[in-house]
Amino acid sequence: MTLFKICGLKDSQNAIVARENGASFLGFVFVHGVRREVSLDLAIRIIDEYRYESGRGGPALVGLFANQPIEEVNEIISECGLDYAQLCGKEDKSYWDEVNAEVIKQVKIDFGVNSKLINSDLDNIFGSGYIPLLDKYEKGTLGGTGKTFDWNVIGQFNLSGKFILAGGLTSKNVSQAIRVSQPWAVDVSTGVETDGAKDESKIFAFAAAVNDVKS
Repeated sequence: MTLFKICGLKDSQNAIVARENGASFLGFVFVHGVRREVSLDLAIRIIDEYRYESGRGGPALVGLFANQPIEEVNEIISECGLDYAQLCGKEDKSYWDEVNAEVIKQVKIDFGVNSKLINSDLDNIFGSGYIPLLDKYEKGTLGGTGKTFDWNVIGQFNLSGKFILAGGLTSKNVSQAIRVSQPWAVDVSTGVETDGAKDESKIFAFAAAVNDVKS
């Protein structure tokens, strides 16, 4: 049974739609200067509206960060009641251990880098009790790229625990991605958008495609 995360949410309505369609995680981007960034005040308002309409429980809340002061990250975690912090920068283990939430650490799959280096990163993440998220490397990009990589290479990696697959997933390719890579969860943002905004029909279609693999 593969879980899924709808990421880059910027309003409560799409958070509710994601929950109603079975999402296990809701993602909010706090990385500075990127298109889907939400301020702390906006995130609190979205989450409050979402909780008012949907009640407690439901999907875990995930905040995305990159190379930000640990004090800032922990303040946002506390104010928003986040369950996970997804780290998309060059944070190291000493930083991970200071985060006041469960940690998801992005690992960029760069085919110009020896797989031994990627495996070293994965071993460090798993050994620290955290969760890796595999995404495509693109120079100069923080967070997701919205582009796929060759899922067949995943067999080269030391995936000794649960991991999340990201990068260019859509309702049309997520079933194949799950069958090839066997992730614990999949992560989508661009793949459920139209003209840069979340699209309820695409969230529904993505959820249905993931659930088809479950059955």
